[in-house]
Amino acid sequence: MSSPRPDRMSPRAWSVLLVLCGAIFLEGIDVAMLNVALPSIRADLHLSTGSLQWVISAYVLGYGGFMLLGGRAADLFGRRRMFLFWLVVFLLFSGLGGLATESWMLVLARFATGVAAAFMAPAGLSIITTTVPEGPPRNRALLVYAGTAAGGFSLGLVIGGLLTAFGWRWVFFAPVLFSAVLLLAALAVLPGSPRPARDGRGVDLAGAVSVTAALTLAVLAVERAGHTSAMVTAGTVAAALAAFAAFVVIERRSASPLVRFGILRNAALVRANLAGLLFIAGFAGFQFIVVLYLRELRGWSTLATSLALLAVGVDAILAPTLTPRLVNRFGNSRVVFAGLVLAALGYALFVPLGADWAYLAMFPTMLLLGLAFSLVYGPLTIAGTDGVAEEEQGLAGGLLYTSLQFGTALGLAAVTAVNVAATVDTSPGALLDGYRTALLVPLTAAALAALVIGTGLRRRATTPTPELVAR
Repeated sequence: MSSPRPDRMSPRAWSVLLVLCGAIFLEGIDVAMLNVALPSIRADLHLSTGSLQWVISAYVLGYGGFMLLGGRAADLFGRRRMFLFWLVVFLLFSGLGGLATESWMLVLARFATGVAAAFMAPAGLSIITTTVPEGPPRNRALLVYAGTAAGGFSLGLVIGGLLTAFGWRWVFFAPVLFSAVLLLAALAVLPGSPRPARDGRGVDLAGAVSVTAALTLAVLAVERAGHTSAMVTAGTVAAALAAFAAFVVIERRSASPLVRFGILRNAALVRANLAGLLFIAGFAGFQFIVVLYLRELRGWSTLATSLALLAVGVDAILAPTLTPRLVNRFGNSRVVFAGLVLAALGYALFVPLGADWAYLAMFPTMLLLGLAFSLVYGPLTIAGTDGVAEEEQGLAGGLLYTSLQFGTALGLAAVTAVNVAATVDTSPGALLDGYRTALLVPLTAAALAALVIGTGLRRRATTPTPELVAR
């Protein structure tokens, strides 16, 4: 039997990729389904707008705060072992979230589920980057992987609407069933590997706790800025900065740091992380406001709201098919820049939001955001891991996902703060004014992300990525 061509993935690699795509799809639909169910959860558990965003933020802070530890653990304790163990934890706490009867129980379950995802995601990504050879096959695999993640998020909106029609608790119970099937497939398919030589290295738990505290305090400061005193806000910001400074000190003194700061000398990696943070912050904030607008101002059902956002799911088709060809022809940076410009244009079209807009008025924004996701998410994943040594692939993946999750929490906190501050009462006109003002946040975030990537374009000519699609 002839060996696989160097520009193609082997059948074994495709089977591994399929399982890991299932995991990242699970994470995508888990977040998206909950977003659509938020108004129903608010009504059942009697949550304020500020408390409501913490149902999402608890997950992404657990996800983002422990992502670096998850990446490090994958490198030290074995990628397959970490992936399987934390998939079980994800399954258990997702089920517990569905049984919550108080808001604190739901927030706690979401935080624990986020921590589990923080260990799963970098382990899965590093399995791909260490199983598939660097070059066209790996780039192709990463684009399919990222496209699946974005597609899961988009399709989760519709699935969430369908499940919420039967009760919001089903958005927690459904991932339990999916996780069980995925666990069986992962046990059969994921490659085993010898336990990595730790050479006396441990895990930096103090670093993980300090960075999680810094991220949480930063999000809390932004979320409460619109309805608390300037002194309290300043104190919270100071506490966040102190926690981050403690993280830096701990990392510099630790024998086994979560982050080797030398990796940040990779300018492309830093730009990818910053642009990813801003891009996801914009979309998370946009989706939060749109769901509130359609459900609570317009009175749309959960299913109708989900279908309104379905056009964003075009990325599930374009990311694995069109994006590789565009990256091959124009290079990562130019493709990402184009996607960010499309996102900014989409948000700008939505800012003059009307009280009785027909769906046709919303559709261009939804389609533009779908195109933006297909052009941004996958190429950023490549940029965030390309050229990184194999022993630090877990770290690189952890940095990227930390940026994305912190961006989600920050975007939610920012639009919540602006919306609360701009809404003077509960009349339809005041609610609409609050939504319009809050929509400036995602527009600004997308514009800043485009500026970050554009700076890289000006600094150097873009070299086309090696061919991704076999001719």
